[in-house]
Amino acid sequence: MLKQFSISVLFLFISGVIFAQLQSPDEFLPHNYGKQFTPYYMIVDYVKHVANNSDRVQLKEYGRTNQDRPLLMAIISTPENLAKAEDIRKNNLRRSGLEEGRPTADNTAIVWLSFGVHGNEAGGPESSLAVLYALARAEDKEVQSWLENTIVILDPTLNPDGNSRYTHWYRNVANQINDPNPEARSHNEPWPGGRINHYLFDLNRDWAWQTQVESRLRIDQYMQWMPHIHVDFHEQFHNNPYYFAPAARPYHEYLTEWQADFQFDIGKNHAKYFDKNGWLYFTREVFDLLYPSYGDTWPMFHGAIGMTYEQGGHSRAGRGITMENEDILTLRDRIDHHRTTGLSTVEVASKNAKRMIEKYTEYYQKSSSDPKGEYKTYIIKGDNPAGKINSLLKYLERNHIQFGLSKSATTVTAFDYITGQDRKVKVESDDIIVSAYQPLSVMTQVLLDPKTAIEDSLTYDITSWSLLYACGLEAYATKQKMEVVPFVMSKVGRPLYKNKPAPYAYLYPWESLEDAQFLGNLLERGIKVRFASEPFKLEGVEYERGTLVITRADNRKMGANFAEQVERGADNRLIEVSTGFSDSGHDLGSAKMVLIKQPKIALLSGEQTSANAFGATWHFFEQDLKYPISVFDANRLGRIDLSAYNLLVMPEGWYGLSDNLMDKLNDWISDGGRLIAVGRACNSLRDKKGMALTKYASNEEKNKADQLSKIQEMEARLNHYTGQERRWISESMPGAIYKLQLDNTHPLGYGLEDYYFSLKTSSLFFQHIKNAWNVGIIGEDPMVSGFAGLNIKKKMENTTVFAVQDKGQGSITYMVDDPLFRGFWENGKFLFSNAVFFVGQ
Repeated sequence: MLKQFSISVLFLFISGVIFAQLQSPDEFLPHNYGKQFTPYYMIVDYVKHVANNSDRVQLKEYGRTNQDRPLLMAIISTPENLAKAEDIRKNNLRRSGLEEGRPTADNTAIVWLSFGVHGNEAGGPESSLAVLYALARAEDKEVQSWLENTIVILDPTLNPDGNSRYTHWYRNVANQINDPNPEARSHNEPWPGGRINHYLFDLNRDWAWQTQVESRLRIDQYMQWMPHIHVDFHEQFHNNPYYFAPAARPYHEYLTEWQADFQFDIGKNHAKYFDKNGWLYFTREVFDLLYPSYGDTWPMFHGAIGMTYEQGGHSRAGRGITMENEDILTLRDRIDHHRTTGLSTVEVASKNAKRMIEKYTEYYQKSSSDPKGEYKTYIIKGDNPAGKINSLLKYLERNHIQFGLSKSATTVTAFDYITGQDRKVKVESDDIIVSAYQPLSVMTQVLLDPKTAIEDSLTYDITSWSLLYACGLEAYATKQKMEVVPFVMSKVGRPLYKNKPAPYAYLYPWESLEDAQFLGNLLERGIKVRFASEPFKLEGVEYERGTLVITRADNRKMGANFAEQVERGADNRLIEVSTGFSDSGHDLGSAKMVLIKQPKIALLSGEQTSANAFGATWHFFEQDLKYPISVFDANRLGRIDLSAYNLLVMPEGWYGLSDNLMDKLNDWISDGGRLIAVGRACNSLRDKKGMALTKYASNEEKNKADQLSKIQEMEARLNHYTGQERRWISESMPGAIYKLQLDNTHPLGYGLEDYYFSLKTSSLFFQHIKNAWNVGIIGEDPMVSGFAGLNIKKKMENTTVFAVQDKGQGSITYMVDDPLFRGFWENGKFLFSNAVFFVGQ
């Protein structure tokens, strides 16, 4: 007995020596915690400190950001649970069907807490340190009792690059003695702000698309754990009280009653603590659960209880700011509030672990055996362009959605995504099949369904997003269950043969973004390329407009290296031809085979541009097209030597274009310059000297619109105060997919069908433009997926979305809708590539 006691004392002594050095953030950090922002490298240092000094924390670096900052996740529980964490993790995956085998009766809850997805909502990462410390302390017996049946995964900062941008700026400009005046410079962050990541993407809109490295790395880890609760900690305007679940309507129709109800249980537990402290809060307003790419909805579609918590603050609050009630909101307040809801969430999870896990298991059993939605199988025709199929499979693989081939040829009744109608479809053995009878059934249907049921049009984001429209595919959805044969699709490259005899020319189809990448690479390496402006037939094969033509004659300087240089990076669609004499149509030496002048691109940025839109364009060139550009602040446009460039891109923005600047642009365009204006950049060119763009097609149309506006204004004078939000949405366009009529005989439409599905995210419209090619237009009663306000939907009829104005030797491409929005509209990237490489050549 004495020996056993001595061993116990020795163990406690050793434990005390090893772990006695665990320090609070106040003790560890060199500054006064809660009175100053913690730079990200110090956040990393503190998290490492806790992991090194607590047997309740394991730390994992799961990747690096674009700016090479570490991405961290702390795994927190009792030492006993951590010792068997791998078994708990795999057992949980068995519940969802993502791991083979039958799950055991283990009832360990898994809670994932994510802080700082928006970098300038810096109260989140600060709060993560307080939550981590509270969970890691052995002395707090109540908290430790929660961890006996709970594993907590804590990500202190999802967006280190954005957080660093904000905190470094703030520390540079803030007074030593805090100034709470909201108008002070430390409360007014400059463009682009820290909210966004390196490429200026909003990572809280990227969960499903995973265009950004932070998202992809995080989702890889998430899918290895599949937590039962996920909380996304945010900040909102500083005057707003704290927001926590339950969420606002609308809910996506595939969310379960359990997921909705359990949010109330969590919210009531939070309210208990907020009531005790006298803190203001609100629920069931603003933040809905529809768009699938948020940090609350994406986990919800994976069976979890996904929630957003919003603390007043973000970039304006700084260390302290005067609120409208004349009180001061401090950084310490923000930390305390988030710490409270974070710990409260763990408490609720622990106390409801058995019930929560039972419902989670039931969610996957039901969804995989009896899919919720109307459509049970999605069919992607195998004769779609390979590049477009690859773009879809990329998103499916990122989301761990299973796909395969049809087990046998058959005929089914299915919804046609192109026409919006049901019809008989012959399914071939090489068609891609995505079945809803799979573990991630709900996410499959959410991402692929042609339409989203919207219970309430007062929503926070876009209302339609189907990847089958985004990728520009011929696809069908059927209510029938179909058998699937698994397969792995691989891209086959051409073998390289050095010193092989060079053909007369190479021809390469123009069908997808992959082809634009190939073209950009050729041009960068100095290879001369032409494109066909008319269809032709050569050596028995028919070729469409946009076909790339690479002749030996244009590239004589390459000599014997011609073949090897062209074939580098090409796939098996690169065709060798031995003659330039066409069977029909124009010969390869015809002027109809247009020589491509290598684009020398200037991209505008800065406070006159939308940071998100600029970032998406920057990312497109660097990461998608992998093509070099020069970036200039739009404020310097008047001082840029445009003669060094032949393409100027104006992303979505609000530009101040003086008469002198317009004269400069007009001269440059007339001399051969090409301008691409996107979104509200088009509005900045409207009615400007030399620009064909006007809002209305004629004075008569303008007068009609003015008269209608006056009538509506008169009627509005008698509107009731209540219901003004509902009236406003009749003019709103939160985000809907429109089917456009597309002139694919114009270079802007090469490689596309005579229609194009455009993601429309604003109420901006222009009637058909005089003295321009109206390439992409909305007709009468267009096919629409998603919500569009009644009034604006009518105004959109018979308007132009994409147009090209020829001007001297140059051109202006008007893009009213942004084809690069959030970086996931793959067919839009292809359309934009046409504007980059073909238009105005």
